[in-house]
Amino acid sequence: MTQHNRANSGVFEPSGKIQFGIFFQGVNSGTIWKAAESGSQTDFESFRRIAQTAERGLFAAFFLGEGLRLREHLGRPHGLDVVGRPDAQTMLAALASVTKNIGLVATQNTTYNDPADLAHRLASLDLISGGRAAWNIVTTDNAWTGANFRRGGYLDHADRYKHAEAFVETAKRIWDSWETPAGPARRVLHEGQHYTVDVTPRLPRSAQYRPVLFQAGDSPEGRSFAARHADVIFSAHPKFDDAVEFRKDLVERSLAAGRGANAVQIMPASEFILAPTAGEALEKKEWVRSLQIGPQQAVAYLEQFWGRELSGYDPDGPLPEIDPVVEETSETRGSGFHGAKARQLADQWRAEAKDKGLSIRQFVSSKTARVDATFTGSYTAVADRLAEYARVGAVDGFNISPWLIPTGLDDIVNHLVPELQERGVYPTEYAGSTLRENLGLGTPVRSADETAGAVRAS
Repeated sequence: MTQHNRANSGVFEPSGKIQFGIFFQGVNSGTIWKAAESGSQTDFESFRRIAQTAERGLFAAFFLGEGLRLREHLGRPHGLDVVGRPDAQTMLAALASVTKNIGLVATQNTTYNDPADLAHRLASLDLISGGRAAWNIVTTDNAWTGANFRRGGYLDHADRYKHAEAFVETAKRIWDSWETPAGPARRVLHEGQHYTVDVTPRLPRSAQYRPVLFQAGDSPEGRSFAARHADVIFSAHPKFDDAVEFRKDLVERSLAAGRGANAVQIMPASEFILAPTAGEALEKKEWVRSLQIGPQQAVAYLEQFWGRELSGYDPDGPLPEIDPVVEETSETRGSGFHGAKARQLADQWRAEAKDKGLSIRQFVSSKTARVDATFTGSYTAVADRLAEYARVGAVDGFNISPWLIPTGLDDIVNHLVPELQERGVYPTEYAGSTLRENLGLGTPVRSADETAGAVRAS
């Protein structure tokens, strides 16, 4: 079955293959950045080194995260975060000049961009990279992030995907309107609640037609949005049984949206801690966790929920007996802390830590460990596990968040990839020169009715 026929089939057909992407995060608590082995999170050399390593390992894509505002700690920028994140499209344009095949995925927010401008910038990246650009579509509605922008936090939470739908449809019409029977480009109009667009595209299509679309939302609305628009969904379901259920749900949503059962590929976020033997891998995992959650990080983690200074507490002692000063945590602390019922959580956590005999540091390490998202083991054992994912089509690949920059992919590329290739579940060469080819995606087909006329949506 050809890739085009497979994508449009009403029956799900596993590809039998696994692909990898790398997710280069900015501000986060999972990347070790104070060890001797750590590189800079802002120097171009770090980006170049890990992107070229990924390309040597035949990775399909290089993702850059987006942080429109640094998360805060007790009202100040969080000093223990990995701080600094260059503009995604600027960095990816630079990486396009030192790579040849790997896809370049820019996380860009529909709330704080304009569709005509973003469509042009993404089309520019797509052209200069030879058809390797992609857009990871995200939404935001909070006023704290919006304070960086003229419009502020102007979206109701329930409207964020309604707004994104009109945004993405407008961008796709802009890309699709080039090279029409009536001339080189067709005028695109959009009249909506939040903006009005009247634009004629200025760039021809790239070698892959238009940028590949990724979607990062995991809510029911996000999944349905991906089923309607995305080529790939960046999921939070790497555990095998969970991944199988997620695939089933996405197939149902894709069919309901009038697309094929195989139309949307799935790449869950993952962490890999590997070694020659299982015992060595577990020792390595303990070392990684000790550096991810040190004494300062452990106390600061509780402070994000308590909303108060806790530096007087021993990281190797029990959880604080005092209560949080906030009822519910805000978005300023970041997505991992937003919306927590702080007082209720403190009572639960103190009881749990006491029952299990855990110190602050041990407790925080247990709470922050990415158990479901982490593959720990020998190269051979992990390759066997991933081969089973490929066999049943649980996922199409994994988007790897390296715990160390810029050398965090070396074990994967040097040892895991060859094991997967021996099992016949990983590419032995790039399928083509574009991201769409390398992911096995067909060329988008838009009818004349879809590309013609005005876009009028909220």
